[in-house]
Amino acid sequence: MLETISMQEKKTVKILDTTLRDGEQTPGVSLTPEQKLQIARQLDILGVDVIEAGTAVISEGEQRGIKAIANEGLKAEISSFARLLKGDIDAAIECDVDTVNLVAPVSDDHIKKKLRIDRETLRNRTIEMAEYVKGHGLKVEISAEDASRADIVFLKSFFSDLSGVVGRLCFCDTVGVLYPERTKEIFQALCDFNTPVAVHCHNDFGLATANSVAAVKAGAKVVHVTMNGLGERAGNASLEEVVTALEMLYGIKTKIVKEKLYETSRLVMNLTKMPLAPNKPLMGDNAFTHESGMHVHGTLADTSLYEPIDPGIIGRKRRFAFGKHTGKASVKMALEEMGIPADEEQMNKILMQVKELGDKGKLVTDADFQAVVEDVLSIEKEERIKLVDLSVVSGKNVYPTASIRLEVDGEEVVEAGVGVGPVDAAINALRKAMSGTEMDDLRLEEYHVDAITGGTDALVNVIVKISRGDRTITARGVSEDIVIASVRALINGVNRLYQ
Repeated sequence: MLETISMQEKKTVKILDTTLRDGEQTPGVSLTPEQKLQIARQLDILGVDVIEAGTAVISEGEQRGIKAIANEGLKAEISSFARLLKGDIDAAIECDVDTVNLVAPVSDDHIKKKLRIDRETLRNRTIEMAEYVKGHGLKVEISAEDASRADIVFLKSFFSDLSGVVGRLCFCDTVGVLYPERTKEIFQALCDFNTPVAVHCHNDFGLATANSVAAVKAGAKVVHVTMNGLGERAGNASLEEVVTALEMLYGIKTKIVKEKLYETSRLVMNLTKMPLAPNKPLMGDNAFTHESGMHVHGTLADTSLYEPIDPGIIGRKRRFAFGKHTGKASVKMALEEMGIPADEEQMNKILMQVKELGDKGKLVTDADFQAVVEDVLSIEKEERIKLVDLSVVSGKNVYPTASIRLEVDGEEVVEAGVGVGPVDAAINALRKAMSGTEMDDLRLEEYHVDAITGGTDALVNVIVKISRGDRTITARGVSEDIVIASVRALINGVNRLYQ
């Protein structure tokens, strides 16, 4: 625990994860019922208290997904989002959820312009629908939509009237206009009910985590979050940021198993197909990556010098990258990990070549570094996999199919694969060719494409990150053909990973 933790009384806060509802409202994200169930299982392993599984009324597939989650036997409370309409509520009830989260717009603009009613009508309708849910044996949460732009006197009276009816009241900063000082004032005024008050923050000004923490410090008992900060517009408060800040900076406990945060983040990223920015706090690729020679030297001496927490706390590992800022300490450490001896002069030559690549604006991958080492030290290594031939068939009415011929440990292997596109087909063919060997346990973690030159005949640079066990390596492939570049990148990585 960080030394900056204030010695306040120990508190515990509940985590409501809305990745499967608000997170799925991220433009471009659409999950199948099976994918939603997969994420829900992982969230349960992670230790969230409540999983908001979706909005039952929106589609038949959504209902199947929510019902599957509700009947999975998870430890978490399962909730469905609903408007103040019996049709919405009935759809949620049919999904066997534990709780219905009723959204009640509370700002005057929303009440008048969207619902076209007045405050009292809203109050009465909300109480009526809450009683309707309770009459079916379910718990109720009220989410006060646009609460940060509502009249605070009306909001407090609204919460007061509902506090004896529902199990949870949620203040929603729907358009992310709160700031921590104002959040503290509001929650100190709202959290004097016996009913727990929750906070739901959006990140339009980049303050969602700060506002969520401020609300908890002021009395909020539940925090709404999404994994990786997914959500509409700029997203929601990030589960990983809020939990880690609460626990590590303020000593406020949750039930989250922090060591599972990174694997949960990766699962959500892969299934939603929403990549994380490299500099995203805690979960981004660069969060625990060091390139600068000064930083690497300091980190090797004492990891706390340039890291706020031990990455292992959240299931991560530190990594040292290569580039023009690389220092000799990084080269020495990498050579030791590779088991390759080198004298001072050789290390200086390796360092000089790495810096030259960096000065050209190139990303120096792990495979690039190994190639530099082998060049400087005159190490000759036979590549275990060689690409002999590759052909791909794809078209409008043709299922993409690839045929690949490799030389694996001196033996010729021919395989074919299909996929959603020519690159996917070629990669699947490569995987099949390696199946049955010791090299079939690799995982493709990331795949990134850049055009080096302009035009339709551009030179394509493919960067991949692949892993085996707890070891991860980056590699590149370059070609005018994106399929060839992709296969080359993977083969380059495999050859380095399995040397």
